[in-house]
Amino acid sequence: MDQRTKTALWILAGVVFLVALVAHHNITQQEIIIFCVVVPSIILHEVSHGYVANLFGDDTAKRAGRLTLNPVAHVDPVGTLIVPALMALSGIGVFGWAKPVPVNVGRLRSPRNQGVLVSIVGPMVNAVLAAVFGIVFVEVARSGLPPNWVSTAQWSTSAQVIFYASLVNVGLFVFNMIPVPPLDGSVLFERLLPARWWPTYLKYRQYTMPILLALVVLNFWLHPGPITWLFQRLYSWWAGVLGV
Repeated sequence: MDQRTKTALWILAGVVFLVALVAHHNITQQEIIIFCVVVPSIILHEVSHGYVANLFGDDTAKRAGRLTLNPVAHVDPVGTLIVPALMALSGIGVFGWAKPVPVNVGRLRSPRNQGVLVSIVGPMVNAVLAAVFGIVFVEVARSGLPPNWVSTAQWSTSAQVIFYASLVNVGLFVFNMIPVPPLDGSVLFERLLPARWWPTYLKYRQYTMPILLALVVLNFWLHPGPITWLFQRLYSWWAGVLGV
């Protein structure tokens, strides 16, 4: 069984599991909409890394077949299916990730400078998507909202999709710009780090991913934790920008 077949089976299992969750009322329409806008937003984020790297001389992602919008190529069975499903079942929220697009910084024509651009383009794509969907919401969808609404569940499905597409991409932009490895924002911190600090930094860099995941799990366990609190403020601010 090749890798694409295995991934397709994982996706099928995820779809079946999602249907089961809906049937048992463990997931709402709002959560389904958010999931449906998160997936393509993350894929565009990841593909942009590989696309820009290819422009600068590194065709690693292209040779790996990752410069595609086909979600099958980007699904991480654990991060995209198992972890979100288990967290949805537990009722503490949804968190997950896609399979990172491979980039060999050493093959870039100017690794130190172009490596920064390759990393930053992902969050920038999310920022552009947030702005585009935000403008569409304000100019097209907002006027059609029902009077005296108290929940986005009262909006039309199209209005919800446009709104959450903007909101989700704001969150993806801010989260990925946190200057902690392996998040994209760390490249700016590393670019400015004095050379004499690199040995110590590299010694501890390997522990940042487990620490980051532990903070996310702790955040959900506290329900809501500090990360949730901060992002709720971010989303409230952006909703105000959109006039809702």
